[in-house]
Amino acid sequence: MNQQQMMKLRKMQKQMMEAQEKIENSIYTGTSGGGVVTAKVKGNHEVVSVTIDPEALDDIEMVQDMIVIAINEANKKIEEESNKLLGGLGNLGGFGGMF
Repeated sequence: MNQQQMMKLRKMQKQMMEAQEKIENSIYTGTSGGGVVTAKVKGNHEVVSVTIDPEALDDIEMVQDMIVIAINEANKKIEEESNKLLGGLGNLGGFGGMF
């Protein structure tokens, strides 16, 4: 690998680390039931908060299902953001097939 390829690789590594840090420090929101349940999840998949409309508490099973849906929606947003930010950086084919 020549020096130019090494510099390009280091730049890509730095960009990937910055993108990953941005994702991990961001908070993604998922909702279900038209906003009855809202879940906030950090980019590292740590659930930060769950908010439930008090009027929905009459049907606990429904609320439990909505919590799962809201968290899954937030996790899907994390995945989409990761693919968007990191997807283009993952192509290392320009390094003579070494990667």
